[in-house]
Amino acid sequence: MPDRRGERRGGGRGAATGRSGRAPAGSDGRIRLLRVLAVAAFLLVGGRAIALASTAGELTDIAAGQQQSTHTITAHRGTIYDRDGKELAVGEQRQTVYATPYLVDDPYAAATDLCRALRITNKAEQRRIVRALADKKAGFAFVARKVDAEKAERAVDLGIPGVGSYAEEKRVYPLKGVAAQIIGYAGLDNVGLAGIEKQYETTLRGAAGRETVVRDPQGRTLRVLETEKPVSGTSVRLTIDADIQFEAEQVLRRTVTSFAAEAATAIVLDPRNGEVLAMANYPLVDDHLFGVKPEFERNRAVTDAYEPGSIFKAVTISGALSDGLTTPSTRYCLAPTIKVADRVIHEAHARGTVTYTTRDILVNSSNVGAVTIGMDMGKRGLLKWVDRFGFGAPTGIDFPGEVEGIVPRQWSGSTIGNLPMGQGIAVTPLQMACAFGVLADKGMWVQPHLVAQIGTEVTPRARRHRVVSAKVARQMLSMLTDAVDEGTGTEARIAGYEVAGKTGTAQKPLPDGSGYSEYAYVASFVGVVPADHPRLVVLVSVDEPHPIWGGVVAAPAVKEIASFALAHLEIAP
Repeated sequence: MPDRRGERRGGGRGAATGRSGRAPAGSDGRIRLLRVLAVAAFLLVGGRAIALASTAGELTDIAAGQQQSTHTITAHRGTIYDRDGKELAVGEQRQTVYATPYLVDDPYAAATDLCRALRITNKAEQRRIVRALADKKAGFAFVARKVDAEKAERAVDLGIPGVGSYAEEKRVYPLKGVAAQIIGYAGLDNVGLAGIEKQYETTLRGAAGRETVVRDPQGRTLRVLETEKPVSGTSVRLTIDADIQFEAEQVLRRTVTSFAAEAATAIVLDPRNGEVLAMANYPLVDDHLFGVKPEFERNRAVTDAYEPGSIFKAVTISGALSDGLTTPSTRYCLAPTIKVADRVIHEAHARGTVTYTTRDILVNSSNVGAVTIGMDMGKRGLLKWVDRFGFGAPTGIDFPGEVEGIVPRQWSGSTIGNLPMGQGIAVTPLQMACAFGVLADKGMWVQPHLVAQIGTEVTPRARRHRVVSAKVARQMLSMLTDAVDEGTGTEARIAGYEVAGKTGTAQKPLPDGSGYSEYAYVASFVGVVPADHPRLVVLVSVDEPHPIWGGVVAAPAVKEIASFALAHLEIAP
């Protein structure tokens, strides 16, 4: 019989050994996997903590940037006035609507709603707004610049996340197109781009301020952290009289239309102090809208040079009188033509041989007579007086883009036959007006200017120097008065006033420089009123009129402008 106790003891030992021995292989693998996962989790969490710690500053900056922003506060731009205080250019408050594109969920829907609220119907502008709102990388985009406050309020009230508005100034021109080529314009960012706006940009613009604000995620301002106030620009008062300017522009409009001309320019100058009372150009810049027809936007009185023709004879004869080469009563026997080198010079109207005094030469605008006197003066004498009267050099007027004109220094054989009667030399209308200002102001050249006052400071007295003697100036005015009373300028006569003046009809040079056009002319007239006590110099030049004559086309225009100015300024007969 077997020993059951021995079996139980043996079995007991075997069972004990099985429970305390090495664990099965499957259990051991699971333990190792748990250990690896635990270590990996520790490393992942630790690494993330380190990464977050290292970029905490960067994340703080990003968060602050999304809530805090600094923008520029534009300064109030100085006002431009006419001589009597009429506003020509002013700044008016508007609202600019903006968006934060990354906050906009549906750019197309948002753009549609905004365009409806702002009444934007231009398709290209609508597409621009859609593109701007769709740029999710952008933190800022313009929706509409400088719109009425009512429109901006409607846009903001739509409640589109990130859409807001801020105040911005818009440049407006109360008299619309009056004096537009003089005033110029300021662009969308209120920077002067032409005319007085450009010339006095640093004076008018002031100094911008800054404002730092905190906004909520929808772009609404929560609080203002810091403000630096802007400094307003300084106002500028011009010498221009808005009423005379308007009249001059309307006279040019009628003249160009009546004579089927291309363009026209007018200047009204006070010869005593160089103040420009009007400087008009036609075609006009309608409603002061620049960028539509750039060729009409320049102030041709200072930017364009032309061959003046017979009005230049006053300069030739003034120089000859000053040099003692002639007197008003000196007599000349003049053939119908005169040959100079290879050129034969004719009169404007056919005639036989005559005996003319210097006075007659000027009164009848004799080409042959002017060339005869010019040949007596010679190259050196003519150029001396061309320079003395200021041709070939800028006048220095306070306006951008002034040209100096063209004075021939290298002469051909026929130059002596061209220059005395105003061909072969190019001048600006302003230079010519200033030359007649010399005769009107007792022989003194006075620098022209357009600005009378900056802020509270009156501009310094104009620069001046003597060109001819007072005696020569009186002699010239007397002869030029006869030219209006009985010569080529009779259409410029004004009842009750003595008018001195000179006509000009100049052939235009061909574009290729091969000679002169047989059909294209510049008709001009310069008048001084009242001739016995000069207060105004009025010049009108008309480009390519039909008919071509200065006495027919330009003289009546000068009469109209001068008559209005005399009455407006209460200058007694």
